[in-house]
Amino acid sequence: MNRTLRLSFSLKNAYRVNSILYSLKQIPFLGRLFPDVLYQVRGLKIFANVLSVIWEIVSIFLGKLLYFLIMIAGAAALYERADQEAVFLHILFLLTMVGAFMNTYIFNPTRDKYYAMFLMRMNAREYTLIHYAYAILRVLIGFAVCAAVFGRMSGLAIWQCLLIPFFTVGMKLTAAAWYLYRYEKYEELPNENDMNRLSWILLGLFLAAAYGLPAMGIVLPEPVSTALMVLPILSGALSVKRILGFAYYREVYQLVLAQSAVQMDQAKKAAKTQANRYIAADTGITSSRKGYEYLNELFIKRHRKILWKSSLRIAAVCLVLTVAAVFGVCLSPEIRETANRMILTWLPYFVFILYSINRGTGFTTALFINCDHSLLTYSFYKQPAHILRLFRIRLREIVKINLLPAAILGAGLALLLYLSGGTQDVLNYVVLVISLPCMSIFFSVHYLTIYYLLQPYNAGTEIKSATYRLILMATYLVCFYLMRVQMSTLLFGVMTIAFSLLYSVIACVLVYRYAPKTFRLRN
Repeated sequence: MNRTLRLSFSLKNAYRVNSILYSLKQIPFLGRLFPDVLYQVRGLKIFANVLSVIWEIVSIFLGKLLYFLIMIAGAAALYERADQEAVFLHILFLLTMVGAFMNTYIFNPTRDKYYAMFLMRMNAREYTLIHYAYAILRVLIGFAVCAAVFGRMSGLAIWQCLLIPFFTVGMKLTAAAWYLYRYEKYEELPNENDMNRLSWILLGLFLAAAYGLPAMGIVLPEPVSTALMVLPILSGALSVKRILGFAYYREVYQLVLAQSAVQMDQAKKAAKTQANRYIAADTGITSSRKGYEYLNELFIKRHRKILWKSSLRIAAVCLVLTVAAVFGVCLSPEIRETANRMILTWLPYFVFILYSINRGTGFTTALFINCDHSLLTYSFYKQPAHILRLFRIRLREIVKINLLPAAILGAGLALLLYLSGGTQDVLNYVVLVISLPCMSIFFSVHYLTIYYLLQPYNAGTEIKSATYRLILMATYLVCFYLMRVQMSTLLFGVMTIAFSLLYSVIACVLVYRYAPKTFRLRN
């Protein structure tokens, strides 16, 4: 057992360290500072080990912190008229019930498990139990801290906060034992990444009960929720014996890992099929242009369903909402003051709105899957002059596609500002009309730039760039955070226009300088 413990965690840490080193090597500009024999440099491996340990500690709390903040305490705070303690426990109880069966931690098919059990021939039972015990310990620690913080903020007693982590662990142990029992009796294969239709239906029902019932004024009484939380603790204690005595861990993991590999292949085929559904198969589509303009026009015409057709639909929705808002302001004088104040202070909200409706990621994904995926295998296509020529053409097209909805929103906001009482500073109208299209241009430039500078896909159309994922995540977080900013429309609009123009210039310069070296198929 000790040897398995030592080897399993060494393997997991080595896998994580190598992933960190690989990610460092892929960072633009910085990656060139690292030698090709990166994995043999002792100092960097120590640094990666430190990062690995830090991440291991942070990951114990980060996900659970967001879970409590958004899905439990944050959601409970929305029901202002309800008893906060009761709503908190009501949501927690129902989400934990369904979460225990969706994520037991015992049969999650991961690559390190394949390496350990089948390449290194480690004892499957010992390996599974060690990692399962460690996962349960992480849950216990993470939930204990988060329950203490958010539970006390919601008014729960200390003993109730202490009950929550043991209730959560008890539910997970019970769910794991139930899956093992089902396999022993009926040979039903447990796989956390493969939910059937019944599981999705039950998930929907539990979510509806967790969030819908409090909205209707129906909440489990606090004593009832507390009493129900004791039962899984008892069943979890009884489940330990079945988990320890299960004799088919290796057999189950053979099936689970094989099924997972098949599902990944099916998912890739399904994604390709789905992408092909949106490509016009009309052989009559042609173009009178020459060279890369010809290639680009054919691409735009064949993908009009996910590019221009989608943009036109979004623009139509924006137009309808704008017209409805105009009628609302004209017919209801009591909301004019509120609308006027919101338009003059809530412009940061539209950063997230334009982020959500921007077609940048869809455009670049379609570019790779249905164009660059094949053409990047030809040497002529990777010549600097050709890369830069096509970048200019594509940038022009994606800006045009994204500009229409943004222009409608900008003009609509300026009209609403005028009809709701107007403003003494005429520049507010100008800023509204210009700033939203500038935001749209920023997102168009941003997504196409990171696509050319990082080119995250390999020949199998898999994203292999951790930097690309981090930038996408950072973009979302910044846009989401800006919704919390309240600033005058004039100031924020001017800042947005200046930033968008400056970013566009810098991004284009970077593409012109580095894209000929970075726009390649990944290994």
